[in-house]
Amino acid sequence: MKKIWQHSFRAYIKLGLFFYFKKIRVVDAKHIPKGKPVLFLSNHQNALLDVLLIATKCGRFSYFLTRASVFKNPLISKLLKSFNMMPVYRIRDGWNTIMNNNSIFDSCTDLLHQNESVFIFPEGSHNLNRTVRTLSKGFTRIVFDTLEKYPETDLQLVPIGLNFANAEKFVDSSSIYFGEPIAAKSFVTGDRNKDIVNLKHTIQSKILKLTTHIPTENYKETLQKLDALQVDYLNPKAVNTCIANNFEDCKQKPKTSLNWLRAILKGLLILNVLPPYLIWKFIVQPKIVEPEFTATFRFAIVITLVPLYLLIICLVLASVFTSTIGLSYFILVITLNLLAVKL
Repeated sequence: MKKIWQHSFRAYIKLGLFFYFKKIRVVDAKHIPKGKPVLFLSNHQNALLDVLLIATKCGRFSYFLTRASVFKNPLISKLLKSFNMMPVYRIRDGWNTIMNNNSIFDSCTDLLHQNESVFIFPEGSHNLNRTVRTLSKGFTRIVFDTLEKYPETDLQLVPIGLNFANAEKFVDSSSIYFGEPIAAKSFVTGDRNKDIVNLKHTIQSKILKLTTHIPTENYKETLQKLDALQVDYLNPKAVNTCIANNFEDCKQKPKTSLNWLRAILKGLLILNVLPPYLIWKFIVQPKIVEPEFTATFRFAIVITLVPLYLLIICLVLASVFTSTIGLSYFILVITLNLLAVKL
């Protein structure tokens, strides 16, 4: 029953992401090993949307390590756990909670031994800045504990680069770059402290190549120059080369003259889903404390309130007029959504 629920939910989320993003570019998913234990390691910019994107595009049902604060509500906690999400505790959650990580990491070790895949954000937190931050040691503990407890496990490490055109705005686009798998055993030399340093350095250098990385020094100035050059943030290799070459010979994203049409279509779409839009604009959005959660809550509105509202409108039209009119209106709004998002 759980598998049916997970397959159904993933299909629904995948459909929602299709209508939410202009495009989602998946690069080198062929690198993902089949039939082997995999630890996915990604940068983290866009809160739970990062999880949903990778969960629907990696081709495997993974277990996700997620910060414990989102599990506070009992109902949400039960829901998240049904999607194979497990809480990870940080110092800010209280020193008395840190010990809870022991059982979580032990579970990860056992899952990897069973050829499952586990996903973790090694930066330890999310941030909208286009910068790969210093990696924490949590993921290295999972790696070396697994190999110590189950030495025969052929654990594979897959670095991932998540990239967004503009994570806070709608409409947005994303690209997911999967790096080549790395055998975890290659990092074991017998000196665990040195092995940890080597593993962190290697994974960070891999992620740096898979996503746009703007050094923290002069970050705002560099970002402004890249924006002025209209670089394509979905192509991290080109952007990183642009920065390394002091902004010379930088590739620009394709120009378009359809912005006016997009604005009209977006306005028409908002008019057709006005109540959910107003709830988002004046009730939900003002309460968002961390900007990294903006897209996550917007997407939540898109896949819950919007379909419910459309269903009600279509049923009303069908009961007052005919089912053909109700169905026609539904098709009209879906078409409008596709044009506003994909054009």
